[in-house]
Amino acid sequence: MNSRAQIRMLPDGQRLHMHDGPIDLIVEAFGTTAAIERSYRAATARFADVLDELCGELAFLRRPTQVDGALPNGPIAQRMVAAVEPFAASTFMTPMAAVAGAVAEEILFAMTTEANLSRAYVNDGGDIALHLSPEENFVIGMVERPDRPSLLGTATIDFDQPVRGIATSGWRGRSFSLGIADAVTVLADTAAMADAAATVIANAVDLPGHPAIKRVAACELAPDSDLGSRMVTLGVGNLRGGEIEAALRAGVLLAERLRDTGLIRAAALSLQGETRAVNARQQMSAERTARPMQRRNSLPKNSEMSVQPWKSGPSGPRKPLKINVGFSPRVPYPELFQQTAKPIRKTSPDRSGEPLRHTKTSGGRLDARG
Repeated sequence: MNSRAQIRMLPDGQRLHMHDGPIDLIVEAFGTTAAIERSYRAATARFADVLDELCGELAFLRRPTQVDGALPNGPIAQRMVAAVEPFAASTFMTPMAAVAGAVAEEILFAMTTEANLSRAYVNDGGDIALHLSPEENFVIGMVERPDRPSLLGTATIDFDQPVRGIATSGWRGRSFSLGIADAVTVLADTAAMADAAATVIANAVDLPGHPAIKRVAACELAPDSDLGSRMVTLGVGNLRGGEIEAALRAGVLLAERLRDTGLIRAAALSLQGETRAVNARQQMSAERTARPMQRRNSLPKNSEMSVQPWKSGPSGPRKPLKINVGFSPRVPYPELFQQTAKPIRKTSPDRSGEPLRHTKTSGGRLDARG
């Protein structure tokens, strides 16, 4: 394992925390004890090389994606390009727009290749890759504002539905955004595609030139940002009802087009307390591939799925983007990785005390310091 990567079991003894530079994953697998242990060891082995692998192609990944352009070498980078290429003809995007989702997919692929699991997920800062066996499901909670946890609704994903990826983007999150959405959550066939689509939909929720919106060039906040001099959102003042509706409508129209071409399955868009849902229309069987490397500008039509309003239970509101994993029994792994477990650093690699900021929207920032 490289000297930077830090891996430990969380206090519940069931989830694995994996951290290396700007990459921070929560991993959980379900199945027999032996299968889960094998999957966690596979995840650990694959994770050790992820950041170095991406940094080795970082110059390529920071360049705008071209339709039918050159392909990178690494499997994660290939996932990133495949996810953003459908948007390349109509908007500025670099492969970094899909980096979190692609990393989550790759770690999940390593786990499910090594072990027979009933369910599993890899959560990369809210961009989540899912694995489901027949008759299994996940319940996903969608957060209205990342900076002020409150759930706007839930989505139930089962084996027969093609959704295997969820991602959220917006100006209040950890990423730069060109738009003003508080949060846009997208459900898609892969986590990388959900990541890229959430980025472009969140960018579309906008009121260009509005005086209540504060913007600054991305390069002023992060000199190495692949967004360059493009203006990203720093703050949004109070908007009138009609303005909120107009901004959300712009995002909804784009989300509906992406849904109708099969690039996404469903979406929820939030701005200043207002939420709009774009639900799937047609029902179909799941069509999935383990490694979605092929170029494709459209995907199959949508399965039936809807975003349900959130209702607090007796215990009160739940945490944002929490996956409800109560559908199959858990088994404890208190000894797993006991020798390599370390506390996760909460400061940047230069020990300045400033938090790491992941700037993937629409592009991203990775470095191998630390």
